[in-house]
Amino acid sequence: MPIITTPQEFNVGDLFVDLTEFAGASLFLKCEGFNFAGSIKIKAATEMVAAAERRGELGPGSTLVESSSGNLGVALSLVAAGRGYGFVCVTDSRCTLGARQLMQTLGARVQVITEPHPERGLLGARIARVEQLCARNGYVWLNQYANPGNWQAHYRTTGPEIAGGFPDADVVFIGAGTTGTLMGCARYLREHRPGVRVVAVDSVGSVTFGTPAAPRMIPGLGTGVRPPLLDMSFVDDVVHVAEADTVRTCRLLAGRGFVFGGSTGTVVSGALSWFGEHRRGRGATAVAIAPDLGDRYLDTVYHDQWAADLYGEEVLRPEAPHHGLRLGS
Repeated sequence: MPIITTPQEFNVGDLFVDLTEFAGASLFLKCEGFNFAGSIKIKAATEMVAAAERRGELGPGSTLVESSSGNLGVALSLVAAGRGYGFVCVTDSRCTLGARQLMQTLGARVQVITEPHPERGLLGARIARVEQLCARNGYVWLNQYANPGNWQAHYRTTGPEIAGGFPDADVVFIGAGTTGTLMGCARYLREHRPGVRVVAVDSVGSVTFGTPAAPRMIPGLGTGVRPPLLDMSFVDDVVHVAEADTVRTCRLLAGRGFVFGGSTGTVVSGALSWFGEHRRGRGATAVAIAPDLGDRYLDTVYHDQWAADLYGEEVLRPEAPHHGLRLGS
């Protein structure tokens, strides 16, 4: 019987959903949302805070500040509350209402950026606000975008969990935001399972892999500034997913009783696209990482009016994927 004293001690790391029938290929979804933060970000938050404590940067009365579109902000709110720190989250208008309310419930202060930076978009504007807060108040910025603890958390946990659960995996699909999850898992797999093909999944409109910037409305994956953590030598393929396909995939999975978040819908849609373009790869064993659950997306991805206004009413009537072929938009 598990007994814990801090919320970050609880995290289910060995739950996989068999999506073979859904995808028309041997695809297993690693569920990372079963913890008190509700997403994979609890791993990076815990690692980065612990490392800052070891360096002597955090102590009694410290206040953390971080830029986040939602999930890391929730995770840091939880860890800060458990460790007795203050926390200020700088987010933007794409952050879901549920995530903002949860951060505030956990004691965090939330600042919402509404005007993008002229060159670096909303993310650039968020980072500029964080820098201003640190200069004026002496806050501690963990900087998830460049902090090695971000990827080290997944090198230490997520990568070994995939290798241990599926030692015969041929392909692993990993969403790209800050690229902490991607880099940590890819580094571990390169060292311990060098035959595994690592496929990064990104959102259309993200600049991470050199594609043009475009408006994005679903928080989580993608970025307006190339992540400093990214090392392309560890990535074999990149798949870009349109947000309409993210919405369709989330709703298709919900029709089977699995309510996942927007990042998970993007990763699964990317896996379907990859299988559609790599026919011979459909005989492979594949694992995809599901970073989040869907409860924080009820007012966006799962809200009919929101989805129809942005992507058209056709996203409300998604067709089931046919033998792993791309959903397409």
